[in-house]
Amino acid sequence: MTIAATDGAARTGELTTARGVIRTPAFMPVGTAGTVKGMYPEQVRGLGADIILGNTYHLMLRPGAERVAGLGGLHVFSNWPHPILTDSGGFQVMSLSGLRKLDEEGVTFQSHLDGSSHRLTPERSLEIQGLLDSDIRMQLDECVRLPAPRQEVERAMRMSLRWAERSKAAFGATRERALFGIVQGGDQPDLRIASAEALAAIGFHGYAIGGLAVGEPQDVMLAMLDTTVPALPLDHPRYLMGVGQPDDIVEAVRRGVDMFDCVLPTRAGRHGVAYTRFGRINMKNARHADDRRPIDETMDWVPARDYSRAYLHHLIKSGELLGAMLLTWNNLAYYQHLMAGVRAAIAAGRFDDFVAETKDGWARGDLPPA
Repeated sequence: MTIAATDGAARTGELTTARGVIRTPAFMPVGTAGTVKGMYPEQVRGLGADIILGNTYHLMLRPGAERVAGLGGLHVFSNWPHPILTDSGGFQVMSLSGLRKLDEEGVTFQSHLDGSSHRLTPERSLEIQGLLDSDIRMQLDECVRLPAPRQEVERAMRMSLRWAERSKAAFGATRERALFGIVQGGDQPDLRIASAEALAAIGFHGYAIGGLAVGEPQDVMLAMLDTTVPALPLDHPRYLMGVGQPDDIVEAVRRGVDMFDCVLPTRAGRHGVAYTRFGRINMKNARHADDRRPIDETMDWVPARDYSRAYLHHLIKSGELLGAMLLTWNNLAYYQHLMAGVRAAIAAGRFDDFVAETKDGWARGDLPPA
């Protein structure tokens, strides 16, 4: 990773892969099953996304990693020739609760699709990610929802470290691809530091911070970042997994995080919520029913500028697909707009001012009713 500028702990730079350069800090739209829901790949790219995320768990179940490989790999299969990061499948498997059984070697689970039995180990996860041919791959880890007893958090953290070593061995000497380790340790500062230091000793191309945004309040998450980030190698990318509220993103950037992913902007769009410089706007609200104004005429993307609030309200209330598509488009555009602003502010040495101005806009809220 090349760091071009810093402003406090915040930094901007580039992460170079065989399929393209990722500008950091970066937000990665989530393409769970080989598609960013409601969007054409060309649209996602046009909004400024350098990289998207694919989900190992979902793709291994349908259509199957071997099938994707036979069809040319995930980039060809999904018509996205740019970088892709695949998660390990671990978070989805761990969330299955009663449908899985964990042991030292890995986890056996039942598919949520048809109840069929599957086995995921560190080695199999890396094999699947290799079949998908992703550019950045993740170690298999165990994620514990918070709050949780310290004993359980430490057990999962130690297991994840053993799996990290096996993941590194399974990755081997693969050229032009990257493997990230994942820091665990819940809300325990000493466990977070121990995990970060052990992963750095194993040696990865990048380091993810997992097990946050899983039930803990924001102040706990930020405290864990304050503890964890300084323990990670300075010249390697840092990826905060699954965190996607705009306020969480800018505060994590302030602490030195480089990469983010979350289903939030696409999921919110499907449920009638728009992310804007005014904060979150619920387009289901009756106040929009007769409002001819757009969401935000100052923005240069179509859904915010060219469609009336009344029309978007109608589409969402009617359950029309176009409503979900337009709001998803708007939300991903806003997230990429936010990240571009973050990068420019760091480069200009005015990150704190940018964050203050951005938060002031969110706090003022939406336009008054028409």
